Amino acid sequence: QEKQVLEDLEMPLARRETETLFQEQPETGNEYLEDALLRSYLKTHLPPKVLEEVNQDLERFGNRLLTKIKPLGWECELSPPVFRQYDAWGQRVDRIVTCSAWRKMKEIAAEEGLIAEAYERRYSNWSRLHQAVKLYLFSSSSGGFSCPLAMTDGAAKVIESLGIPGSLKNAFDHLTSRDPKKFWTSGQWMTERKGGSDVANGTETVARKQTDGTYRLYGFKWFTSAADSDVTLTLARVADAAGQVKQGSSGLSLFFLKVRDEEGKLNSIQVQRLKDKLGTRQMATAELWLDGAKAELISAEGRGVAAISNMLNITRIHNVIAAVASMRRMISLSREYARRRVAFGKLLKDHPLHMQTIARMEVQTRGAFLLLMEIVRLLGLVETNMASEQDQFLLRLLIPVAKLYTGKQASAVVVEAMESFGGQGYMEDTGLPVIVRDTLVLSIWEGTTNILSLDVLRSLTKSQGQVMAVFFSTVQKKLELASSTVKLEPAVKQMRDAVSSLVQFTQAAGSKGAATMELAARDFSYTLARIYAGALLIEHAARPDASSPDLAAARRWCSQELCPVARGLESSSYEAEEALVDSALVYEGSPACGSRL
Repeated sequence: QEKQVLEDLEMPLARRETETLFQEQPETGNEYLEDALLRSYLKTHLPPKVLEEVNQDLERFGNRLLTKIKPLGWECELSPPVFRQYDAWGQRVDRIVTCSAWRKMKEIAAEEGLIAEAYERRYSNWSRLHQAVKLYLFSSSSGGFSCPLAMTDGAAKVIESLGIPGSLKNAFDHLTSRDPKKFWTSGQWMTERKGGSDVANGTETVARKQTDGTYRLYGFKWFTSAADSDVTLTLARVADAAGQVKQGSSGLSLFFLKVRDEEGKLNSIQVQRLKDKLGTRQMATAELWLDGAKAELISAEGRGVAAISNMLNITRIHNVIAAVASMRRMISLSREYARRRVAFGKLLKDHPLHMQTIARMEVQTRGAFLLLMEIVRLLGLVETNMASEQDQFLLRLLIPVAKLYTGKQASAVVVEAMESFGGQGYMEDTGLPVIVRDTLVLSIWEGTTNILSLDVLRSLTKSQGQVMAVFFSTVQKKLELASSTVKLEPAVKQMRDAVSSLVQFTQAAGSKGAATMELAARDFSYTLARIYAGALLIEHAARPDASSPDLAAARRWCSQELCPVARGLESSSYEAEEALVDSALVYEGSPACGSRL
């Protein structure tokens, strides 16, 4: 290869009709067969009969991803949705036009049971994990279609949690169908003009009750992902006989509505425009004006936030799936590129520093993957009434922890992986910048890092501290399983030291009040993620048939700072005085502080 490069360089410029780049494109094969950690996890946890069937399904699906779905995903990127507000004769039509590949993705999602699998429960408590693995493999090739699937899964979960009332039975059947002609996708219309996660104070949409028992919704939905969906769930405030509404979260109710009527006309909805986003451009995100949209109240009045929490839990898990999938995809491409790219006289894989960099990304991805698998394993138990109270506490805690931590991990890993390609990583037509852009939303969508850190604190308060007792006992049990594995002794010791530091922090912080915990919330959540992922990596490495990379991943994960919140407490970072210093640092020189020249 190098000889050919030298000969080409000696070619007279006149003979170079076209300049070419002498680098080979990285090629990956069946994603399932090439994912050693995934396969070893399934082998360890799934019952033999379930494993046999799931293994066959995933291998088949991996081939379909490679040959059919991946090209469609790229077509979705090249042909983003277009908004046509008027037809040729000046009639307002508000039509969102999507490409044929996007519509084909919807058919494939139905055929593969990417939603149905979780609700058919043919593998009992393992069905949710089977679905999550398929979504994980699908995500990076889906052309953004994993986003509407997240909300569709969430909507189905809400309806199921309500007992699938008769009025919603038809909708549930469509949302969980394997028939492409019947399958519906759902939106999740929560964000309004004030934006952000503060829906209690930001929701202005009003619901007016009609004589037939239905409602008409009036309001502006500022950010509606997958605006081409068939149905949606949305929050609104019910107006009383005098037209007054109750403010705050207790004034919010949950509604179900169809986006279009039987004739295909919008349900008294006007599309204002499509959002011009950094990433996820394959998916239509719009601003919508609800001008009397017909809807059905599906929660108890004033209990909308509680009712939609099931949807948020599911979409946050999907967020974790997307984060882990993006990391895995970029590392797969990076390691293949390292086998082909020659620099400074040898392949990249033969440069120790380059391999060290990819290996560090791999360790992060493995920790994130096992955290994901733990969550969906627990969810499967809950959904089949097999979960203990401890399992339920743990799931409530780990969902926000995993969502916030993997979102930050993914952003760091995909950017580092892009750098591993050099200049080629920055070129649009390689497809690498698409993965980076689409990943950056994951720390924002479904709650930013700080918002979710505060949610973690709420789970502690609501359980009166029981959730932390469950956390500690679960971690200790996993560490005990590895106590006889000599090669894991250093990692186990580092973990036990970290757990001890965390116990000391919780005891010290408890006497300092809520303000201290709020300032510590982010570091506290990071600590929970690192310790629990470390326990999972150690547990996986303690298996009798564990590989040397399994052992290395556990050791390396545990060599990082596992308990950053303890260090923050030691340095007084969470004191009220430090909060004032934070503001001074941020606003020095700002007009907000006034000039002191």
